[in-house]
Amino acid sequence: MRLDKYLKVSRIIKRRTVAKELADDERVFINGKKAKPASEVLVGDEVEIRFEHRHITIEVTFLSDKIMRNNPPMYDLVSDKKVERPPLS
Repeated sequence: MRLDKYLKVSRIIKRRTVAKELADDERVFINGKKAKPASEVLVGDEVEIRFEHRHITIEVTFLSDKIMRNNPPMYDLVSDKKVERPPLS
C-alpha cells in the first residue's frame, strides 16, 4: 500500500494531501530510509514521522484499503517524543 494512503487510512494523519506533503518534505522514514508518498508500506515496517513538535515511530501491523470499524489496529506505537524548539533570541 502507498505510504500516503496508509497514513490516512490508519488515521495517523487526517488527510492524504498532508501525508504527501510530509513525505515530500523528507519528514517521513520507512525502516530508517527517507520515504516518498508512493513508497510501499508492508506489515512489519517501522515508520517514523517528524511533525514540527513531536516525532512518532510506529510499527505497521495491518493493511487495509478501507477504514472499517471491525479492522484490527493498523499500527503499534513504538515511540512518541516531544521535540522542544530552541528559543528565539
